[in-house]
Amino acid sequence: MFSDPFREEEGFGFFNIFGDTPIFIKIVFIIVILGIVTIITAGIVIGLRRYLSNNAAELLTRNTKVVDKRSKVSGGARESSASTYYYITFEFEDGSRVELPIRSDRFGMIVVGDRGELTYQGTRFKNFERRLSS
Repeated sequence: MFSDPFREEEGFGFFNIFGDTPIFIKIVFIIVILGIVTIITAGIVIGLRRYLSNNAAELLTRNTKVVDKRSKVSGGARESSASTYYYITFEFEDGSRVELPIRSDRFGMIVVGDRGELTYQGTRFKNFERRLSS
């Protein structure tokens, strides 16, 4: 007499979403979904690993010289906005170098050839105090 509104009839329900779709299409769909989930998970793991590594790194202050500056622009195609990332390469007294990302407001205040004390932690730029030449 009365039909059960919660009864799943054949051809309906979440797992019958593809109906008579060929198995090849179903497999490709599952592989694409798993690929997207894997990429998102990998991004989260890599970011978390970098964050924890920087937190565990020692806060260092060393004498340096600014040897290079660069910027990287990404996005900006069609209707999307562009993002600009700034980097400075510092050379230490022993000849080793480190390139650190830096905020735009700090980027313009530092010039190639500047000498001073760099404070950083892992891959995080903390401060650069210019030493005035005499």
